[in-house]
Amino acid sequence: MTVSATLRTIIVDDDVEVASLHAKFVAVHPAFAVVALAHSGPEALRLIAEHRPDLVLLDFDLPGRTGLEVLRDVRAMGGLQPEVIAVTAARDVESVRQARSAGIQHYLVKPFTALDLTARLDDVARDRLALVRSGERDALAQRDIDALMRTGARNQAQLPKGLSAETLLIVERALESAPNSSAGEIAERAGISRVSVRRYLEYLVAVNRAGKTLDYATAGRPSTRYASIGAA
Repeated sequence: MTVSATLRTIIVDDDVEVASLHAKFVAVHPAFAVVALAHSGPEALRLIAEHRPDLVLLDFDLPGRTGLEVLRDVRAMGGLQPEVIAVTAARDVESVRQARSAGIQHYLVKPFTALDLTARLDDVARDRLALVRSGERDALAQRDIDALMRTGARNQAQLPKGLSAETLLIVERALESAPNSSAGEIAERAGISRVSVRRYLEYLVAVNRAGKTLDYATAGRPSTRYASIGAA
């Protein structure tokens, strides 16, 4: 795989129509070109080995071999590795943890918007540009190091004891998709206990990534509602 001005991309999704839609999203980005579509795990592995792309949009739920199994095989190939954007309905803690362990930095939960995907594509393009700038130099500029080492400023901060980055991501994504929700409603969406979700929500409030208000419309004691900072 070579790093070029146009980043070669493979779309992997078992749903043919969804794969085609994602391909259209990617095709309109000036930094990317779609070179292949795959609809099963074995087909994805074959096409990645053949094309050695710069980027793979990878679904996890694939026939024949899961997306994470495909990714493990790709890592075992060696050589310059593709960037991977997970595009999956899987939002459980274990899937996110395995994705992080496999080096995935971008995780989009279906359904997502074209703007969500474009933002991830912009990140990948910026990272690959850093590789182009670095070339064969022995020393990198700070901006190149920052881009190559980037895992997202939000995940770099030290979390309080007992909180994990993987679960925090799930809670934050659930909150973004359902603003002005109670801890119980977020817990139901995230598949995590209400007590645990409340700890993560209070952490997000403490670091100014979420706000909370009291809802007096309910009978009895007012309920606490949470929303991501900037959410409507």
